[in-house]
Amino acid sequence: MSFDELTIAALHQQFHDGTTTAVEVTQWYLDRIESSELNAIVTVNPRALEEAAEADRRWAAGAAGALEGVPVLVKDQGETSGIPTSFGNVLFAEYVPDEDCTVVQRLRQAGAVILAKTTMCDFAAGWFSSSSRTGHTSNAYAAERDSGGSSAGTGAGVAGNLGLVGVGEDTGGSIRIPSSFNNLFGLRVTTGLVSRTGFSPLVHFQDTPGPMARTVDDLARLLDVLVGYDPADEYTVVAATMATAPYREALADVGETIGLRVGVLESGFGSDDDPRCAPVNTAVRAAIADLARLGADIVEGLKVDDLAERIAETSVYVKQSRSDVTAFLQGRGGPVSSFDEMYERGAFNPENDLWHGIATGPADPLSDIEYLTLRLNQEYFRRHMLSIFADHDLDVLVYPTVQVVPPTHAELSDGLYSALTFPTNTVIGSQAGLPALSVPVGFTADGLPVGLEVLGTSFAEPTLLAFAKAWEAAMSPRKAPGVVVG
Repeated sequence: MSFDELTIAALHQQFHDGTTTAVEVTQWYLDRIESSELNAIVTVNPRALEEAAEADRRWAAGAAGALEGVPVLVKDQGETSGIPTSFGNVLFAEYVPDEDCTVVQRLRQAGAVILAKTTMCDFAAGWFSSSSRTGHTSNAYAAERDSGGSSAGTGAGVAGNLGLVGVGEDTGGSIRIPSSFNNLFGLRVTTGLVSRTGFSPLVHFQDTPGPMARTVDDLARLLDVLVGYDPADEYTVVAATMATAPYREALADVGETIGLRVGVLESGFGSDDDPRCAPVNTAVRAAIADLARLGADIVEGLKVDDLAERIAETSVYVKQSRSDVTAFLQGRGGPVSSFDEMYERGAFNPENDLWHGIATGPADPLSDIEYLTLRLNQEYFRRHMLSIFADHDLDVLVYPTVQVVPPTHAELSDGLYSALTFPTNTVIGSQAGLPALSVPVGFTADGLPVGLEVLGTSFAEPTLLAFAKAWEAAMSPRKAPGVVVG
């Protein structure tokens, strides 16, 4: 039996009909992982089949959870009890946490099977898969190209049917870039809706775990489990105080019509004269034309003056990450207890050039005047982006998720891109503190996936999901690897 492109609803129907079991589907995914050449998996959960058997018993007893028996891939940034958690770093290859991160606790409570941990770059400090622990992860659609990062393995793994759904983590685009590069739906939520407890940080006030999936319904089902208040993460007070209905409810009456006012951010497009950007622009502009045909009210020609400068003036990785990583490692009993120890030992992939900048950061960011200026700039940028919504009465703002096609591993090795200049538009939402969803909108002539980023206002996740569901219903943008695409 094949479980290619399986959905949660279809799996649960099969459980109900008695045509399969959690053990059978888990074994199928484990076999897929064993034979895969994507290099998307760091560690398989040694108890995966036992957890699946437990799910089968709960289902038979009528005590099924929302994700009962669903095999889930989890980025190796989230701590897992009894399963090594390396944070993408070679020094932590044998580090086994005592407790699950809150996200994994919530997955287990919902009946999910923790299938495996997925690849990522060292401590999530980059846009690619480059890792001292696992090297490169291949794009599911072109083995010589990168999966994108830092949630590289979740992107390639879910796209390549190595798991049913996956959890990534996003600071500046680490869910949305691999989603764009691998023909997936990937959501960065409003910070605080999903707990970060037990996830290694990079910029704590931008960090958020989140869902990655092949379908919007699966994305919403996973999101409903992940969102919630966690007393150990003060940012999640918003999840307790916001009256958020189950996110799947936003999809209940969605058809193929997109009745939203959609702004097009021209500043987010690369140059048509650049061969890396032109295929992306073509696919995204075709999608925008389709949106108009599907009933969206398109507002074109919107711009953010000096967008590149605004992004640079709101980037805090160099000032914040050294402190955040060190604070996380202290007292954990790992092989090192600070960012500085890893840096001095050269324990990071040399392609992760951001590490050099982070090493220059202050031990205490609040003591740095430039840091405080950058933080104020983020608030100015947030208000500026929201003013675009207000001035044009927009529901969402759209632009290419990433301006360029997925780079090859050779291009990364040759240093074609640097972390602070890589042309990803995902930093817009991250540095303005707004939620954003990458939606697959087609392929280049060479068969490379292209994503459209859909930006919303704070807590607009239901609107983003409804947009994506209507697009999915009308366009069927998901194409499995190996399927001929035009």
